[in-house]
Amino acid sequence: MNKTFFLIIWISCLTQLSVLAGPLAYGICQTGCNAIVVACYAAAGYTFGTVTAGAATPYVILVCNASLGTCMACCIAAGFAPTP
Repeated sequence: MNKTFFLIIWISCLTQLSVLAGPLAYGICQTGCNAIVVACYAAAGYTFGTVTAGAATPYVILVCNASLGTCMACCIAAGFAPTP
């Protein structure tokens, strides 16, 4: 093969910059998490945002809140994952 071709490919590989998904992917992920928790609350017969935490909080609401926290934590990875 041609040495110039390999030199061009090699230089192209060295000059490529890593791109991060950034705020857009993070926002899309958070929107998905919120949609899931709203559906979880609705399945339990509650409205998201109207239940206050306390001793009498139903167990299903605590599970919905815990899953929301886990989902939001995973969104951090989505916001910093490299994209092509």
